[in-house]
Amino acid sequence: MPRSPHGASVPDERHHPDPIASPAVPAVGAAPAGVGAAEDAAVERPRGSRLVRNLGLLIAAVIAIDILAVLFVPPFPPGEPGAACEFPVCFIAGNLELPAPHVVFDLDPSTSLPEGPLAIGFDASISSSLFTMWIVMAVVLGLAVLATRRMREVPSGIQNVVEFAYEQLSNFATSIGGPGARAHVPFYAAFFLLILFSNWSGLVPPVGKVHELRAPTSDVNVTIGLALVAFAYFEFQGLRANGVLGYLAKFFPVGEFRKGVGAGLIALFVGLIELMLEFVKPVTLSMRLFGNIYGGEVALGVLTALTIAVIPVALFALELMLNFVQALIFSVLMLIFTLVAVESHHEEEGHAEPADAPAGDRAPAPAPAH
Repeated sequence: MPRSPHGASVPDERHHPDPIASPAVPAVGAAPAGVGAAEDAAVERPRGSRLVRNLGLLIAAVIAIDILAVLFVPPFPPGEPGAACEFPVCFIAGNLELPAPHVVFDLDPSTSLPEGPLAIGFDASISSSLFTMWIVMAVVLGLAVLATRRMREVPSGIQNVVEFAYEQLSNFATSIGGPGARAHVPFYAAFFLLILFSNWSGLVPPVGKVHELRAPTSDVNVTIGLALVAFAYFEFQGLRANGVLGYLAKFFPVGEFRKGVGAGLIALFVGLIELMLEFVKPVTLSMRLFGNIYGGEVALGVLTALTIAVIPVALFALELMLNFVQALIFSVLMLIFTLVAVESHHEEEGHAEPADAPAGDRAPAPAPAH
């Protein structure tokens, strides 16, 4: 206890506070406890109500535009502007495009194509799907050039986006096929990006509404071409990794006849089935991609013709996701087919010895490390 200059004891206020002292007064400008949270909630509530109100106004505006469009700009049969259009057949036909693409540039006008729904002909021309695919390729290559024009150690902007996308694709490929898949990541990523932007191009309003533009992957000719390129790639990789004889041994395993005639015949039968399935791969790749993209466009066109624009917008969002999935499926299957092709025939059979092998026939166990 401290003392006064005269020797008297002075109570220590630091250890004995006054029990009747006034409570602490908050600093000037400080809000009482709980007031800030209440004010934040009061601010968030008007924001949420404004969002709902704006969304309602947007839906009402879309419905009003639909009604005005039907009244003042009614749909007409394809190729007959101003003619009467019956509901719903004419409305649907005006929003659909036939599977056969439109010819944008005919390089050989003297050639006449056969007519009919199943007619097949050959003509040197630039179709609308091929023309749109060139535009998509230019966009993808332009993004690649912009991303790599001024590369920095610490990426930013478009370089950061492209590097992030490529890294995610690379990690996904190696998670499926292991370290061996890393050598095929560039081809796999290029296929994925090209097909993805080709799929999404069909959701851009001018594409599919004018004869000169059409989603490339909604044309079976383009999807067959993509599948044939993928087929040539994984067959080439299989031949390069195993050699001609080693790769053909997958389909004609004549060496299995050393284990007996029955084992050889069964192995040869299985190999012939695998050879047949090898040529089915490009068919399944092309038809799956074409069917899903063209079917999505048909569904979107029908709903656009029969309903107000709110429902097609929801289907539009679904198509964005489905188009992404279809691009991923095509590229992943191409990667898996490549990894299967580069495997040797012995790797498929495995090197494990049977458990009932005689002790003298088994390889000696390695000596323990000291």
